[in-house]
Amino acid sequence: MTDDILLQVERVTKTYGTAAGALTVLHEVSFALRTGESCAIVGPSGSGKTTLLGLCAGLDEPTTGTVRLAGRELHGLTEDDRARIRNEAVGFVFQNFQLIPTLTAFENVLIPLELGAAGANGQSEALARDLLDRVGLGARQHHYPLQLSGGEQQRVALARAFINRPRILFCDEPTGNLDGDTAGAMTELIFGLNRERGTTLVLVTHDLELARRTGRILRLRNGAVTADECT
Repeated sequence: MTDDILLQVERVTKTYGTAAGALTVLHEVSFALRTGESCAIVGPSGSGKTTLLGLCAGLDEPTTGTVRLAGRELHGLTEDDRARIRNEAVGFVFQNFQLIPTLTAFENVLIPLELGAAGANGQSEALARDLLDRVGLGARQHHYPLQLSGGEQQRVALARAFINRPRILFCDEPTGNLDGDTAGAMTELIFGLNRERGTTLVLVTHDLELARRTGRILRLRNGAVTADECT
């Protein structure tokens, strides 16, 4: 693997045991992304898109095959080790937000830094406020998730993903819960990070217009790659 490849997925298969027998949701998927590249993963519901995203970020382990992220092969690492790599190098926007209900929007954005070795400080708190301003929630930073709409919670999740200046950003349907104007603003924020900081971007989306803004589209069907296209 060359030095500038940040993510390498090699012949990754994911199989789950079910009452009806083994269910393979991904079958020998392979691709690689260099620093600063952007890629959209598209395909019908049930094609394995979100499963692949989680494997790439080290949230789960493949049944067979390997994933290398930020220079580390994830197989064999403890969950603590994988969590450390995510904290140091990864931003993740979950489709269901994954906000902590007992924390305010501001506190949720700071979570990745609070979990890091250095912790949060005055500079990072200023960055959290700036990010919330950029996603249009500066006036609501002290609200709790239950006091926010689904679209507002998604914007908090986006701000949280950016707080640790990630080397790679994974987004699962990042604009799926947003109205047209807000989705446009979030799209600009996501791709702005990709351009300004050289962050590698991987997003799952059903929005082909959004997908075409990336440099590459990976098409999945029934857990297998059917096309790998440059845009």
